[in-house]
Amino acid sequence: MMKFRFRRQGTDPQREKIKQELFAFNKTVEHGFPHQPSALAYDPKLQLMAIGTKSGAIKVYGAPGVEFTGLHRDCTAVTQIHFMPGQIMAVRLMCDGVVSLQEVGNYSLPGRPGIESCSATRVTVLLLLRSSDLLCIGTEGGGVYFLQLPHLSLKDSQTLLQDQITQSLPDDYRCGKSLGPVESLQEHPRQPGKILIGYSRGLVVLWDLGTCHVEQLFLGKQQLESLVWERSGNLFVSSHNDGGYSVWPVTCGNTYNHQPVSSTIPYGPFPCKAISKILWRTTQTSPVLLYSGGMPRASYGDRHCLTIQQDKDHVTLDFTSRVIDFFTVHSTEQEREFDDPSALVVLLEEELVVIDLQTAGWPSLPTPYLAPLHSSAITCSCHISSVPPKLWERLVNAGKAQQGSWPICGGKNMAPPPKQQELLLTGHEDGTVRFWDASGVALTPIYKLGTANVFHTDCDPSDDPQDPGNDPDMQQEEEWPPFKKVGCFDPYSDDPRLGIQKISLCKYSNKLVVAGTAGQVIVLGLSDERSDHSVDVSVVDLLQDREGFTWKGHDRLEPRLRPAPFPPGFQPLVLVQCMPPASVTAVALHAEWNLIAFGTSHGFGLFDYHRRNAVLARCTLHPNDSLAMEGPLSRVKSLKKSLRQSFRRIRKSRVSGKKRTITTPTSKVQEANAALAEQEEVAPVQRRIEPRSADDSLSGVVRCLCFADTFLRDGTHHGPTLWAGTNSGSVYAYALEVPGVGSGRVCERGGASESSVCVEAVLGKEIQLMHRAPVVSISVLDGRGKPLPDPYEASQDLAIAPDMTNAHSVLIASEEQLKVFSLPKVSAKTKFKLTAHEGCRVRKVALVVFSSTAQEDYSEHTLVCLTNMGDMHLFNIPGLRPQVRYDCIRKEDISGIASCVFTKNGPGEEKTRGESPSYRLFLVTFQGKVPNCLTCVCFPSGFYLISPSEYERFSLSAKVVTEPLFSVQLDRPLEPTCVSLLVMVRCRNSLSFTLTGQTEASPSSLSSPTLDTPLDSPLSCADLTLDSTGELTVEDVRDFLTTVDEAENNLKNIKEEEGRSTGILIN
Repeated sequence: MMKFRFRRQGTDPQREKIKQELFAFNKTVEHGFPHQPSALAYDPKLQLMAIGTKSGAIKVYGAPGVEFTGLHRDCTAVTQIHFMPGQIMAVRLMCDGVVSLQEVGNYSLPGRPGIESCSATRVTVLLLLRSSDLLCIGTEGGGVYFLQLPHLSLKDSQTLLQDQITQSLPDDYRCGKSLGPVESLQEHPRQPGKILIGYSRGLVVLWDLGTCHVEQLFLGKQQLESLVWERSGNLFVSSHNDGGYSVWPVTCGNTYNHQPVSSTIPYGPFPCKAISKILWRTTQTSPVLLYSGGMPRASYGDRHCLTIQQDKDHVTLDFTSRVIDFFTVHSTEQEREFDDPSALVVLLEEELVVIDLQTAGWPSLPTPYLAPLHSSAITCSCHISSVPPKLWERLVNAGKAQQGSWPICGGKNMAPPPKQQELLLTGHEDGTVRFWDASGVALTPIYKLGTANVFHTDCDPSDDPQDPGNDPDMQQEEEWPPFKKVGCFDPYSDDPRLGIQKISLCKYSNKLVVAGTAGQVIVLGLSDERSDHSVDVSVVDLLQDREGFTWKGHDRLEPRLRPAPFPPGFQPLVLVQCMPPASVTAVALHAEWNLIAFGTSHGFGLFDYHRRNAVLARCTLHPNDSLAMEGPLSRVKSLKKSLRQSFRRIRKSRVSGKKRTITTPTSKVQEANAALAEQEEVAPVQRRIEPRSADDSLSGVVRCLCFADTFLRDGTHHGPTLWAGTNSGSVYAYALEVPGVGSGRVCERGGASESSVCVEAVLGKEIQLMHRAPVVSISVLDGRGKPLPDPYEASQDLAIAPDMTNAHSVLIASEEQLKVFSLPKVSAKTKFKLTAHEGCRVRKVALVVFSSTAQEDYSEHTLVCLTNMGDMHLFNIPGLRPQVRYDCIRKEDISGIASCVFTKNGPGEEKTRGESPSYRLFLVTFQGKVPNCLTCVCFPSGFYLISPSEYERFSLSAKVVTEPLFSVQLDRPLEPTCVSLLVMVRCRNSLSFTLTGQTEASPSSLSSPTLDTPLDSPLSCADLTLDSTGELTVEDVRDFLTTVDEAENNLKNIKEEEGRSTGILIN
């Protein structure tokens, strides 16, 4: 029999063009709270807030939807940020002592000659004068230096050294001691040019910059921490390391001031911690005093606190993480008599807290962005696209928190309302599920679901016989300090068994399934009213009385037998408890059939939550799989067992390597034929894949579950089926008999005949993959090779009905290969050996729809695969031909790869406005570079954790439809009017700026040409190390208000500018 082998064809230019119209990878927006924040600043003119991080990133936030971001070139920690008011320019102090200003360069104070590292010139504090033309720099050696802005030139004539101050001191105050580092610099609120200089020793100097002489000396004796002016300038307040603060008067004619007006230690008399920062804000009634720290060392030295005092009102805000910095939103106009603070913004190490200072009791305000995703550790996530409006409205109503105006409202969000709503669901270690609005730039919390009240936990307050609230002595002790718990960050879980492992939501029936660490599977329904009811409990034994297995892990959670109160929102209907109570590894929900499937390390089960009965329980354990009986929380794992298993693997590998094939003439002929065939066929080099042992530990773990209406028994009758894949490469397919489901639709629940008949499951097929690689995903394709629609989509005409006339197929993705089998015979049709070709393993798989940018009616179903190397592979289906490959996540980022979640659907039915190129929101740039882009429509994309508190969002589609989203009004002294910048970026990363106002720029010069940039270009949005810091200036815009030739020359010179040194060192 002759075999014909065909050589691989070259690339098809037409197909390559279609790929460019379908696929495009871009890093988009970062959701969540910045990781490791280190600095905070606020621009009262533009009402913008900036947060700097230890990685060198600076993120600027305004009104919801207005965000700027960037990264410092050296990736060094940002310790201080100071806005130039009204200009979106910021002076930054890095941890290495470098002062940085956008587009001008860096400045570092020179050290002493001959000394390589001098701490005397190490920068401790910065002060930017209100005129924005002079920067004051305080150093560790006690010197104060002055830089002319924006050129960063040192003014030697105004340099103030510590010796000049010492000469003005009285003899009894000198004592031969150094004044210490400069701890604080504050400009006089009414007299520009006069600054307060606070030294660590306690001395405070009022210095006149115009005359360069000391105007007044305040001879403090306690170590200084911070200073703040009172609005009138008649007094100032100093805080100290003994936990006290002092009020000093500023009077004319008295050079020396030995004693303050008042000195107070709020939480004395016992030793207290230092008050690191203090603010004094005036109101029409009495001043508001705010300070961080000052707690008694012995009793509350480990607390992270901030105190608010006004007259007799006194509250100590108790946080769960360290206070980085804080500021107040108040009136800054000179003609105003009082500060009248409206809000307090506190940046903590793990969250941002905003306090309403105009409401009695000083409550906290809900944050529309910067919410701490990691308030409890994230254990799983799920994305829901195209949420029905009714479900969205009910969720928002259920999660309505306290209403209040957000004080950070700079910029103008010009984004149109999203065409469709997106939900991101995150499961957490404390048993909560949080619902986030992922439709736009900001990730906004809308609803929080708790599951702990379904069970009796170790820290159940109702079970505590000794309630401290009922003890008068305890109440008397807790009255001082008046602590008030604030913030939602709580990294400690009452019971680790409450952790959520899997989530599944049906957006059409409002049914939700959450599964946890202790084998609990909870089915919940959405209700608009509060309810007190008990939850039905069903126990499913997955071992099926198999002998020889003993569970050594944690116990199950004890459910509440009495009725419990449940707030509006998702309320539990039934609790399914898997036995043994191992962690749930897979969940599937089919609300149209009223069925849920769940799997653990011992097997999988099928449950009818409408009739409250178990349909199926199948054990998948191997006889040697003893490790599965110990559980993830077990502490009795035997070291001997682990060593024994390791030596067995080594022995098997050595034995297999020593085996020799028997040489016969027939075998030699076969080898020659095989070698000849390899020479004739031009094929890529494939790696050899060793089959996995059947008795490997945890081989029975169920990795995936899938419901499908397809052909399993024969090719003429289709019906409900359940598919399950395990860690050992086994696939089980069950034919289901669901009452009222066959060739027709599901009957209504009211029928008595359907209620009396139970669902049945019969094993139809059992597939064993050759190399026993774990099964990652199972999907059934219809006769056209497209994925089957979700429940209710076909029956309610929400999607195109599947093709039930032609033969179906099933796509099985294992860790090593992708393979399509025909149904019902289960014969292999096509496959792609990913591990053999690329040397990587499959981690995540999704089927999504990609729409073309050129043809509105053209789209393709594509398989998206994320590997353990962090790269993304796209294949067409059902042919499994590779399309494109993108580098998405670093291969070292294991948590990022494990947390990745894809969006299910793309914008296949969205229509672009006209034939103009599609747009994405562009943030801002440093030095002409293009940083991350933001998107606010649903298209093929995904999320993954780049830190415990941040999600990175990425796009895979070349079709993005968004309008320009925001504008910023700039207060430029050199411009004839205020300038409004509208910033956009086209889908090929070209820039387009628009200025509004009476400027001389012609309208024809306000856009740049479309520029095609490859993935590895410095202009690509997929670049992770962006040389930008996210500020917006007129200089940025002028780079693009040029002709086409000048714009191209600017882009060519970007790399040359990177190579030049921007450091400025003045001798």
